[in-house]
Amino acid sequence: MQDKTYPYKTYTYRTSYQKAVHHQTLLKALYTAFFLLLTALILTNSQESLLFALNGLNLWFEKMIPSLLPFMILSGIMVRMHLTESFASLLHPLLAPFWKIRKNVTYAIIMGFLCGFPMGARVVCDLLKRDMITENEAEFLLSFCNNIGPVYFCSFVIPLLHRRLLLPYLFGMYGLPFLYGLFLRHTAYSHKISPEAHAPKIPKRRAPKTGAPTRKEPKTTDRGESRVAILEQIDDAILSGIQSILMLGGYMILFNLFNLIPYALKTWFRRLPWPSEFSFPLFKGAILNAGQLAEKMPLFIAPVLEITGGLGMLKDSAPLLALLLLPFGGLSCIAQTYSMIKHTDLSISHYVCHKLILTGLTLLYYICWAVFFPQTFLK
Repeated sequence: MQDKTYPYKTYTYRTSYQKAVHHQTLLKALYTAFFLLLTALILTNSQESLLFALNGLNLWFEKMIPSLLPFMILSGIMVRMHLTESFASLLHPLLAPFWKIRKNVTYAIIMGFLCGFPMGARVVCDLLKRDMITENEAEFLLSFCNNIGPVYFCSFVIPLLHRRLLLPYLFGMYGLPFLYGLFLRHTAYSHKISPEAHAPKIPKRRAPKTGAPTRKEPKTTDRGESRVAILEQIDDAILSGIQSILMLGGYMILFNLFNLIPYALKTWFRRLPWPSEFSFPLFKGAILNAGQLAEKMPLFIAPVLEITGGLGMLKDSAPLLALLLLPFGGLSCIAQTYSMIKHTDLSISHYVCHKLILTGLTLLYYICWAVFFPQTFLK
C-alpha cells in the first residue's frame, strides 16, 4: 500500500533543506561584507589600524605572556604528571563538605580563580581530555571558574578606575561567581556530578574531534624511562603552552583591530547635524548631548570587543560600565575560550549564557549597593 504522506514528507525535507541553504548563504554574505568593510577600513585608516594592532600586540607581550604562560606550563606539567589531586589536597577539605566534588574539580576551581582567564577553560579542557574529570564536571566548571585574574584585577583594573575600596569590588568580581557555582552544584548539577565518596570510574572517552592534537603518553616501566617520561611531559607542556599563548595573541590583535569600526562610526557621526536639545545622563552625573555621546561611543564599544585594550581607552570615565563588562569578558575572551574548548564537546553557547547570567547578577549586586549603601557606592 502506497504511503500517502510521502509527498508531504518530501516537501517538508526540501523546505528545511532550502531554509538551511538560505541561512548559510546569508551568513556567508554577512561575514564577507564584514571583513570587506574591515579590510577597507584598514586600507583607508592605515595609521589608526597600525596603532590598534600595536596596542593588541603590546598588551599580549607585556601582560598576557608574563602573567599566563608560566601558569600554563606549570599547570600542564601537573596535569600530565597527575599531580593535581596532591595540589588540591590543601583546599579540598574546606570545599568538599559544601561542594561535594572530587579533588580534580577542586584543582580546576583553584586554578580558574587564582590564575585568571583563560586558565580556567584551559585547565578544564586538559583535565577532560585526560579523563581526569567527567564531561558534566567540565560543563559545571566552565560555567563559573573562567574569570579575570585577581592579580590583573587588583593591579590594573582598580588603579585604572581610581577606586579606594577593594573588598566590595572583589566580592562582585569573585564572590558572585563562587556563589553562583555553589548554587549550580546543588540545583542543575545536583544529580549530574557524583561526590568523591561515590564517584564512579570515569570511562575512557572517545577520540577527540578531528584536528585535535594527539600525543602518546610515555611509558614509565623503569627508572631510566621514568626520567625520559618526565622530560617528555615537560616538553609537551611547554609546547602546548606556547601554542595556546600564540593563539591568544592573535585574538587580541584581531579584536583590537575591530575597534576601527566604532572609530569610523565616530568620524561619520561627527558630520551629522545633531540637535543640541537631545541629551543623555552619563554614569558620573554628567549630561552629554547626542553629538558628545557619539564622540564617546568608541570608548563604550571597545571593552565589549577586547576588555584589556577597551578598559585602557575607557579609563575611569564610566566605572560602572567597566565593572559590568569584566564578568562578561568581552567578545575576544569568548573567542579565546572557544579556542581552548574547540576540540571537546563543551558548548560555547552555554558558556556565553552563564557569562550573561553572571553579568546580570553583577548588575543586581551594584544596584543593591547603590540602594542600601549610597554613601560608599563606587568609592
